[in-house]
Amino acid sequence: MIKKHLLTCSVMLVLVLISKLNIFSTTIAETVAKPTELSHRNSNFIFIKSASAAFNFADEALPVNDARVNRKLNKSLRQHDFKAVQSNILHRKAEKLFPIIEPILKFYGIPDDFKYIPLVESGLKEGVSPKGANGLWQFMPGTARTYGLKVGHGVDERLNVRKSTIAACKYIKELYGEFNSWTLAAAAYNNGSIKLERAINKQNEDNYFRMSLNRETGSYIYKLIAMKAVIEQPAKYGYKNNSVITPAPQLLAFN
Repeated sequence: MIKKHLLTCSVMLVLVLISKLNIFSTTIAETVAKPTELSHRNSNFIFIKSASAAFNFADEALPVNDARVNRKLNKSLRQHDFKAVQSNILHRKAEKLFPIIEPILKFYGIPDDFKYIPLVESGLKEGVSPKGANGLWQFMPGTARTYGLKVGHGVDERLNVRKSTIAACKYIKELYGEFNSWTLAAAAYNNGSIKLERAINKQNEDNYFRMSLNRETGSYIYKLIAMKAVIEQPAKYGYKNNSVITPAPQLLAFN
């Protein structure tokens, strides 16, 4: 009787162990089968395969699980990390310019993310572009005059941070009124509203991230998002001894 009882207990113990092993193997199989989230790693930081889910421009989200979007975003992040830039000039410019730019953007109702346009447009270079654009906001002479800046006869207000930012805000607000999207407004700032409107009509698509645009405009918003990332989280992207830039609290009156 005792032997029979021991045999029964032994059989039950074996069944329990087999059950545990099956559960363990199933868990391992599910873990192995589940695709990993990490797609690239270097010595400074990690690029996320579904990176688009963690980024936005002016609170307009990027499409998630879109391989093309993730590829372009990760490329832009790599191009703006410290290994690529090899300078802290972007952070020094941000510390100097943002306290002037931020309250003007706020006064005109422009999202704070537009403060990164000057860093993308003229962050690592100075002077007049081959096409004639100048200043932080890279205004062409005609556009600058349209929005109230004096250009010519020894005067170039495109170089005045405050005045050129006011002009940029007026222009950006007008673009938003036309496209009803801050992302498209930023793209139009780079490429011009006529060209962007033509592309929207031709492609029957008004989502910037799903459109096919010229090389410069097609990467423009990704550059702004990458610039925002390296300024707000410098250590993550290899920059050292940089404090996070905080918004200016004051709200001034600008004409």
